[in-house]
Amino acid sequence: MKFPSIFRTAQPMRFDIKARHYDPVKEEIEQRTSRIKRQLEADGLLPTDKEIEEAYKRDRESSIRGAFTQGGPIRNKPASIFSSTGMLRMIILLVLVGTITGYLYFGSEMLYILLYIGLGIAALVFFFRLKSKSK
Repeated sequence: MKFPSIFRTAQPMRFDIKARHYDPVKEEIEQRTSRIKRQLEADGLLPTDKEIEEAYKRDRESSIRGAFTQGGPIRNKPASIFSSTGMLRMIILLVLVGTITGYLYFGSEMLYILLYIGLGIAALVFFFRLKSKSK
């Protein structure tokens, strides 16, 4: 672990060699493709780099413009008690405190009772969600 300091310490020198290889086949392919690309651009069959950049800028600007002012699907959702993060934390805290308190006062049988109650509530929630989706 490094402690903060006002003095700079010397860093070891880094040795980095970039390997260079000459591949005549690759060089010939690159020259040929660049020559064909120039010919197609001169004939007008292929758009130039400038035209591609302008089209990319148009597409990028139009998708972002006004995105924050239009509002998204989040505003239209009905508020649920479980959608609030603070409320969900409160429910988890109450369940944990209740479980620990029940275990201290009633022993391990309380954990089984809470487990069965939790599974029953989960089954009811699943059933009602499944029933509401089928309508």
